[in-house]
Amino acid sequence: MQPDSALAPAVDGKLDEAIAPVEAAHPGQSGFRLVIEGTEAFALRAHSARLAAHSLDVQTYIWHDDTTGLYLARQLLEAADRGVRVRLLVDDMDARAKNAGFAALAAHPHIQVRLFNPFATRSGGMRLAGEGMRDFGRINRRMHNKSWIADNRVALVGGRNLGDEYFAASDEVNFVDLDFAMVGPVVRDVSTSFDRFWNSESAWPMQLLDPEAISAEALAKLRKILDERAASAEGSRYALALRGNDGIRRLVAGDWALHWSSNYRFVSDDPAKVTMEKKDAARAVVAAAVAGMVRDAKTSLEVISPYFVPGKRGTAGLIGRAKAGADVSILTNSLAANDVAAVHGGYSRHRKELLKGGVKIWELKPTHKADVPQKATAHEADSKKGGSGFKGSGASLHTKALTADGLTSFVGSYNLDPRSTWLNCEQGVIVDEPTLAKQLEGIFELQTTGARAWQVRVQDGKLQWADGAQSHDSEPEASFGRKFQAWFARTFHLDAQL
Repeated sequence: MQPDSALAPAVDGKLDEAIAPVEAAHPGQSGFRLVIEGTEAFALRAHSARLAAHSLDVQTYIWHDDTTGLYLARQLLEAADRGVRVRLLVDDMDARAKNAGFAALAAHPHIQVRLFNPFATRSGGMRLAGEGMRDFGRINRRMHNKSWIADNRVALVGGRNLGDEYFAASDEVNFVDLDFAMVGPVVRDVSTSFDRFWNSESAWPMQLLDPEAISAEALAKLRKILDERAASAEGSRYALALRGNDGIRRLVAGDWALHWSSNYRFVSDDPAKVTMEKKDAARAVVAAAVAGMVRDAKTSLEVISPYFVPGKRGTAGLIGRAKAGADVSILTNSLAANDVAAVHGGYSRHRKELLKGGVKIWELKPTHKADVPQKATAHEADSKKGGSGFKGSGASLHTKALTADGLTSFVGSYNLDPRSTWLNCEQGVIVDEPTLAKQLEGIFELQTTGARAWQVRVQDGKLQWADGAQSHDSEPEASFGRKFQAWFARTFHLDAQL
């Protein structure tokens, strides 16, 4: 395959008109915005696709075929109809089940689709199981990166995949998540990383994987499905929440705050990481950057990681910072909120040692109480703090972020666990800017209130979970099945796979 590169930043079109003058006013700097709410994260992606004049590059681990996932696919298809070059790079762990949809998109002359580390079989559970047994070492390594780049002018990176639960659109469980929206030279850094993955030996064009599924008929069928789903979603609560939100309207008009810094670094693992047979720290770029941030923290360190398995070295490093005088705090999922119970087992082996070593730990509750009355309008719901607009939905932490010394912030796809360190490819952004750090500290403070999380302590040698109103002597609200899975992972030391 011939190497393919990102197009130069657009010099015409609406994104260029809005962003180029702002960039010119901040030479040598990039602009950053923490994207906290799911509705804003969705709107940024949807509207940047609508405004794109030349290119859209999308890299993701998961792309669901639900309301928001299909809506974003429709926006990319409409952009391609305008002549915009669209490149989609999706990890095949999730994409294989949606092979027909991605093949249909690949039939468009302006859309290219590549699948990362793909399965040879494109359908069938038994064939998938057989391939997994034969080639587990390769299949077990995934591309966990998430990037959305429009016209090489604006980029979103962070923890969010593409689907309802990442955009506060699910009626069941929504993820507490975070992105950086960025403009300036850092966007070109993200594009360079995208190109490395796009051109890597592990990225396979859909035309090579399943040429028979790529046809004009398949594309026409997909268009009909996307149009029907878009029409049916027009009156949904989520659509009403988007239309009734003043913040979203300001965002679409370009009236949104950025914080500028020349001291930033976009970090991304080598795509060849998924092919290494032995641990190679040179390819684990993101883990090294995060470890350095932890090591350099002097006065404070706050870590948000949904899948938190620090291991012996990580535990020692965090305790070392606490003993050196830094205020070290961790927010992770409780067993009841964790969507991978086995991960909790790997974490819980180190929990008491961390607490005894001076590290503070909070665990997110599995439900968030409604912030507004049940009969509140969508506008009223979204205007409240935390406002997804959906009452009483389940919650699970998905944010991957750190902040240190009131200055440095990291937001990305990297979890503090062995899988992110040695098996998956990851990415993230480190930026020195005090306002961003303060905002991230505010997010930590909000998510560790008694309404949202339990603080874990050691009392008389035993663990205790407390929220200011009541306390528990065992994992709160966790089912027997979850407790068994966590026990199994803890007992048999499955950390390397977590």
